[in-house]
Amino acid sequence: MKKFFDGFKKDIKFKTAGPGKKLTEDTSSKPEVVQSSSSSKNNRHAPSEGSQMAGAAALARIEQHQRPKVYTSQDVIRNQVKRELEAAALAEKEKADTAEGAKVPVKDPACLSVSGVYFTCPLTGATLTKSEREVHIKEAILMRFEEDRVEASVMMIHTFNKDREKVKAAVDIISKYIENICKNPTEEKYRKIKLSNKVYQEKVRCVEGSREFLEALGFTSIMLPVEGQEEEEEFLVLLEYSPDALELMKERRDRLQRGEPVRAQLDRQPQAFRSSPNAQRFELPPEFYNLTAEELKREQQQRSELVEKNAMLRTKAMREKEEQRERRKYNYTLLRIRLPDGSLLQGTFYAWDRLPVLFAFVRESLVDGWQPFELIAPGGQKLQEAEEVALAECNLVPAALLTFAWDAAVQADIAAAGRKSPALLKPELLETIRTLS
Repeated sequence: MKKFFDGFKKDIKFKTAGPGKKLTEDTSSKPEVVQSSSSSKNNRHAPSEGSQMAGAAALARIEQHQRPKVYTSQDVIRNQVKRELEAAALAEKEKADTAEGAKVPVKDPACLSVSGVYFTCPLTGATLTKSEREVHIKEAILMRFEEDRVEASVMMIHTFNKDREKVKAAVDIISKYIENICKNPTEEKYRKIKLSNKVYQEKVRCVEGSREFLEALGFTSIMLPVEGQEEEEEFLVLLEYSPDALELMKERRDRLQRGEPVRAQLDRQPQAFRSSPNAQRFELPPEFYNLTAEELKREQQQRSELVEKNAMLRTKAMREKEEQRERRKYNYTLLRIRLPDGSLLQGTFYAWDRLPVLFAFVRESLVDGWQPFELIAPGGQKLQEAEEVALAECNLVPAALLTFAWDAAVQADIAAAGRKSPALLKPELLETIRTLS
């Protein structure tokens, strides 16, 4: 695909009219101030022309279509995100139609124990559904080009590309480019990257965000003659290589190497409930299951068979193998913890979250979270906070009611001192306490 990002030279104040044209110095261009499209940034200046082009270029690479004309308006980003949101909505509709076609019973939302599974964007703080999270994070990263092109391109590299081996290979090659330049700053050959080069094509070009990162470092697209060829070829050339610029380049290389994928975080939706005889009743939405609509239907048909099968004499190994298969059906689990006063604390977890995650959730919800306590699973099993065991492996999926108990020795010391235990849950949870239906 022909590159969309030709001629981006804001940082070094050069521009080119197109392939084969001479470079001319631009001393008059200034960032244009326009209204930001983001509601959370109404009081900020809009991105510079170069930053807008960076975001547009990133979108062009995501689309993987023939390169469009260069637009500097943020409308490019908004329109692309709008298209992706529409595609996500269509996918949700098709999923619902599939469920309807499979005649899977649809539960009344008012009867559900939790309305759904939600996530929080670490960049914007927005609450998202599963279908919204990927598109929203892409938009948030692309909009970061307004503030920090290096940070945005690092996020692109580590988030937009699912193949971690390819990402590592690209990061290693780019790091090598930088190391060669810093060791030999006056050697012109190290400051030029031929885009038709086999290593660049196979290791770098295929990784989204890699070119944006190089351009954020100061590399500029230039058409240059190639010995033995009539036609010029495109190169990325580093024109600024002062000692300060080289030190800054090393720091940005380190940021690239330390980069991590931006992932939406599971919203645990902590909720307090009053004491209720319905504490063990759970009605879960479809998002909790790692099954298609047809698989859900088949599972319902097999429930009666399962009862009969459980009555059969089976070995322990057979039972454990079947239990493992059952646990893999679930993506998430809804847990309730019954507190000493009868009230309930509820939260959503990944099925493969470890026990320390559960204990941390409970501890953060308590007024006196510093005090030692126990969590007892159905059947009387005491869960161990220090054990790195998944919730699914403890048979706590897709939902379970746990029992909370303070450490008896500590409570005895408190009672001996004549002190009364304060309220269990934090005020912000008690303010929204509800009654289970």
